[in-house]
Amino acid sequence: MDRDTIGDIADSAPLSGDASDLSSPPSEPRKGKTVSERALVVTQGKHRFYSLVLPSDLLAGTCMVEPRVENPIDGFQRLLDERRAKSIARYIDAGFGTVPGAVVLSAQSRAHLAYDKETGALTFRKDPKAFLIIDGQHRVYGFKLAKTSVSVPVVIYNRLTRAQECRLFMDINTKQRPVPNELLLDIRRLSEVETESEALMHNVFDLFNTRKDSALSGFLSAAERKKGMISRVTFNAALRSIRGAFVGAPAEEVYSVLNAYLRACRHGLGLHALDDSIANPVLFKALMLLFTNVAERVADRHAGKYTVANFEDVLIPFFRRLKKSDLPRAGMSHIVLHEHYSKALSAGFLLKQWLFA
Repeated sequence: MDRDTIGDIADSAPLSGDASDLSSPPSEPRKGKTVSERALVVTQGKHRFYSLVLPSDLLAGTCMVEPRVENPIDGFQRLLDERRAKSIARYIDAGFGTVPGAVVLSAQSRAHLAYDKETGALTFRKDPKAFLIIDGQHRVYGFKLAKTSVSVPVVIYNRLTRAQECRLFMDINTKQRPVPNELLLDIRRLSEVETESEALMHNVFDLFNTRKDSALSGFLSAAERKKGMISRVTFNAALRSIRGAFVGAPAEEVYSVLNAYLRACRHGLGLHALDDSIANPVLFKALMLLFTNVAERVADRHAGKYTVANFEDVLIPFFRRLKKSDLPRAGMSHIVLHEHYSKALSAGFLLKQWLFA
């Protein structure tokens, strides 16, 4: 039995049909250089595929993302996010170099893929359009841009129809759940790659989440997004909008001032029996944007003593003028809401309901 015939036995079976579908005409004679790498044959359901490790520069030189584009590099540039690929390239070239997720490929006819059962060797032609990328497009694009070559785990399917390639692409990209952004923030801390700004926001959130006097006690969700609660991502976005007010300040000081402000906000919302609405993401972000304007008035009136009572001195008249219709509605952005609140705070006029219609 020759190598091509053995390869037929190990190749991926179609999504439908029996083992007889594995047979195929002999491959055309190979032209140009061939590559041989050890591989394992894996069977999952109706599919068989090869699992192996390839150098990233070899992978980058034999893969495409769009079979209809004559030049594979044009396909990468046209279809993918170059900034994301450059970020991967910088990561590899910086020496971190660990990208453990498998790149999933579909061998094309130009690959002349063959498997030797006796030696465990998978051979293919080194051709720029040998493989179509099913999953891992940005990683491979990053490999193309990187100066350093690394070893990459690879899964190769063979003899898939174009419809099967599309179905596999959809299966992989719809059945995988991305890591929640809230969890990624915790992972950044554990991996010790937080920036100074990120560390400050993380610490302030933790203080709001653990202190008994916290204005946000019971309204925070650290690890995931929950309805009716402020996630770490939402909290960070709100804090980032006013970070200029806390340059160089320690987390304890930031917490002390913001907690006094938010307690005053909750008292104001409580005038309308709406103090729990502080957890509404749009309202929370709008009120945080309003903080700088309010803090300036407290500084002028009370010599920079940022207590709950002093914040209430500025905020309670403002909240008394508000109506329930002045709270955020579906589709309203926090930027728009803040603009209206800022005008009301400055001019002292009643917000008109038609503004929010």
